[in-house]
Amino acid sequence: MDSAISCTNGISNGNGVCGKGYSLNGYRKSCWYEEEIEEDLRWCFALNSILHTGHSQFQDIALLDTKPFGKALVIDGKLQSAETDEFIYHECLVHPALLHHPNPKTIFIMGGGEGSTARELLRHKAVDKVVMCDIDEEVVQFCKSYLLVNREAFCDPRLKLVISDARAELENKEENYDVIVGDLADPIEGGPCYKLYTKSFYELVVKPKLNHDGIFVTQAGPAGIFSHAEVFSCIYNTLKQVFKYVVPYSAHIPSYADTWGWVMASDKPFVLTADELDIRIKQRIKGENRYLDGKTFSSASTLSKAVRKSLDNETHIYTEGSARFIYGHGCADNKQSHV
Repeated sequence: MDSAISCTNGISNGNGVCGKGYSLNGYRKSCWYEEEIEEDLRWCFALNSILHTGHSQFQDIALLDTKPFGKALVIDGKLQSAETDEFIYHECLVHPALLHHPNPKTIFIMGGGEGSTARELLRHKAVDKVVMCDIDEEVVQFCKSYLLVNREAFCDPRLKLVISDARAELENKEENYDVIVGDLADPIEGGPCYKLYTKSFYELVVKPKLNHDGIFVTQAGPAGIFSHAEVFSCIYNTLKQVFKYVVPYSAHIPSYADTWGWVMASDKPFVLTADELDIRIKQRIKGENRYLDGKTFSSASTLSKAVRKSLDNETHIYTEGSARFIYGHGCADNKQSHV
């Protein structure tokens, strides 16, 4: 999504900081954060303040204090996560894969610089090592400083932080993993991450780095009744060409103004019932999930009739030459990164 920060009188100085914004009767009104979801659809919400802005070698960074969603992290004009509902995204990304794995000890995160994915992974008692690979050190340091909820995760001795390109890190190291997590930026035209959603990447890089019984899970973009056709359905179909068993699932995330999708893949079938998932949650995870339990995952992986039909009929395979993108445009000079 393209974005802007402006005031109620429509004035913006163009650098992410709004003017005073007075209404006609002289009373001060709120500043607003706005993202263009589609050409004719915009999503905006009021701000209390702009807490911090910065710029790294790869991307622009902003931390906003929003009225409806608390602190919100924005990278290159795209909302990455919001304080009040990021737990939905991160619990859905992490826990289904780790709960279905018989004994997940080593995990690799592609991206994840925000620290929330590592936080959820490290709640699993069986986990011995989490490698978080993000290319942008400044984003990681920014999140360490300003996102207090993840400070404990960053200090956990089981977490190994690597500042590097995720693809290169996987290709150049001999280590294999029980679970690989794709916490990458969305594939957008001109952006850097679409190459990490391709069949060749999944087949030649990701799958060979999984141990026996290994599971790969990735965020897969918007998954709403209309928006799922952008990338969710073809990411699902692409993974079906590489892995024997592939499970798409989704959840509504209020700050995203849409339903979001994830896809989990393995050569081992996913056979746990809702009750069995609940037993593993109690046995394996420290603390209580706020969103995900067995019934919730069963519901999340039961897609609507329209979306199921669309996924069943999807034939597109994601390649570098035939990529699909969500609405928006990135900077072609950037490299792979995500928070």
